[in-house]
Amino acid sequence: MAQTEPFKATVFIMIGMLTLGLSDNYVRMISADAGLWQFHATRAAMTLPLIIIASGLGLGALRPKRPLAVLGRSSLIALSMLIYFGCLAFLPIGVVVAGLFTAPIFVLLISVLFRGEGIGVLRWCAVAVGFVGALLVIQPTDGSLTALSFVPIIAGLLYACGAVATRSWCEGEGTAALVLGFFATLGIFGLLGMAALAIWPQDVAAGNDGFIARGAVPFTSDFLFWTAVQALGAIIGIGCLTKAYQIGEASFVAINEYSLIVFASFWAYLIWDETLGWLAVVGIVLIVASGAVITLRARRA
Repeated sequence: MAQTEPFKATVFIMIGMLTLGLSDNYVRMISADAGLWQFHATRAAMTLPLIIIASGLGLGALRPKRPLAVLGRSSLIALSMLIYFGCLAFLPIGVVVAGLFTAPIFVLLISVLFRGEGIGVLRWCAVAVGFVGALLVIQPTDGSLTALSFVPIIAGLLYACGAVATRSWCEGEGTAALVLGFFATLGIFGLLGMAALAIWPQDVAAGNDGFIARGAVPFTSDFLFWTAVQALGAIIGIGCLTKAYQIGEASFVAINEYSLIVFASFWAYLIWDETLGWLAVVGIVLIVASGAVITLRARRA
């Protein structure tokens, strides 16, 4: 067994989460004038050549061993990211990231319901605590709970399905093939969305409110710059995360991923002067605690 390097793994995961927390905050600069679908298509066009170059430099083979399995896994995670980035235009980033990080709860439930895995009382309690945390996070300050409040949790559910698919369908696949599949699928979804909106145009609200319904618009220097910033942040973040998993113990790295909530909220405060209510903060703490317990107990099991 290869020796783990916890300190180096911590450095990589913190750099990765710090970068992703910053770059994801700037999605609002894109959503003000452009659309979700054009953003993903353009970002894929920027990242795919870099992934191909990285593969040539030794990242790994781009050809998947099981193309359909990689496509299925990529589609689940890409759908999760479509919802995640769509929510960034409307909701506080801390709330959106917290919704995404309900994924370990859903991974556990999927494993029980569809894979027949048994879990103990402690992990069932962690699931309950995590769901209470999720309800606290989505509780609006004005008391009016809407369907939009639950959407980030749907992203967490789809991300969990992608995680289970990665483990069940894509064992032995190379990192480069999986990363390429993810960005390529997200780019294809972007193109399909743009085509659908061109055929069936929608009434588009001004600014961030029109992010999801907005079709193709003329490229501007601001759009290209901020999309490039987001693409670079994604590559650095995912690259650091991948490296952390290569040199660190998986459960240790997974728990440290929760630092993204802290970093994203920190950057949101500095950039947008955005703060979370105390109920949301308590909810985030409960989600983190739940995920940590689930991850550590799964490792021991």
